[in-house]
Amino acid sequence: MLNRLQGWRERGWAVIDASTYADAWHRYGGSVATHPMVVERLAQMADNPVRYLAWERQGEIKAAVPTWGRDLALSKDVLKRRGQKGLFDLGNAELILPAAADAQAPLRHRARYLSALNEGRFTGIRLQAEQLAMARTPEELSKKFRYNQRRELRLLEEAGGVVRPVAEFSSSELAAIYCDLFQRRWGFPATGAERMAEVIELLRDLLIGSVIFLNDAPIAIQLVYRVEAPQWISVEYINGGVDPETREFSPGSVLSFLNTQSAWEHARALNKPLRFSFGRADREYKDRWCNPVPVFTV
Repeated sequence: MLNRLQGWRERGWAVIDASTYADAWHRYGGSVATHPMVVERLAQMADNPVRYLAWERQGEIKAAVPTWGRDLALSKDVLKRRGQKGLFDLGNAELILPAAADAQAPLRHRARYLSALNEGRFTGIRLQAEQLAMARTPEELSKKFRYNQRRELRLLEEAGGVVRPVAEFSSSELAAIYCDLFQRRWGFPATGAERMAEVIELLRDLLIGSVIFLNDAPIAIQLVYRVEAPQWISVEYINGGVDPETREFSPGSVLSFLNTQSAWEHARALNKPLRFSFGRADREYKDRWCNPVPVFTV
């Protein structure tokens, strides 16, 4: 029965290896959660091999997908079913799968938060009720809003605040800072806290952003990963932590300003559009930074 279902899901698709999938991603593009290195390393950590599939037309690969059974690879549902809930945290990441613009490949593997960029590339996807929050361009933020962010940064620095790039810290230091500030901010442990240092180390090359310190103590951090596709830059803001006792300085807001502005500068220097996702459009603070965008499901 299982083989019959697999045969139905995969009809028209051919099994490929990881390097062929990587070639397709670097040709057609994708997002953080479908990046070959992210898929391979996190699947290895979960001890769950990936089955890579390709959709071919006239001997040319037009689309490729990484799968775990009936779901796309790295699915939270699969982790849950395997007793690995919260093994790692990619938030509600935007999924862009590598495919030619006109591929029309039938997608039959379960997935949520499929980017609108997949339209035309895949068939079988349908609009879902939830939306993702995508960072606005600097020009879309009001002058007053930008002025206030710069003012908050200045006040923080005048009080002794220091902004330090994540590159200055080891993966274990970043994990400790993040898990501590997350716990203090929310009152419960961060998803994937137990193996956070390992995940950060595995994805280290993609990590961007800064940590804010006050009186030599970290007060704000965000986990932000970035990948470069041929036609765009994909950035995923997973989650963050702040020290609630420093709320008067709005360090979380200051860090969002710094991290989004530097990401825009980087993307524009490369002359590529930026897709900076804050995950699900489910919190009021995201409305200040983002536009809600439609996403699809299978």
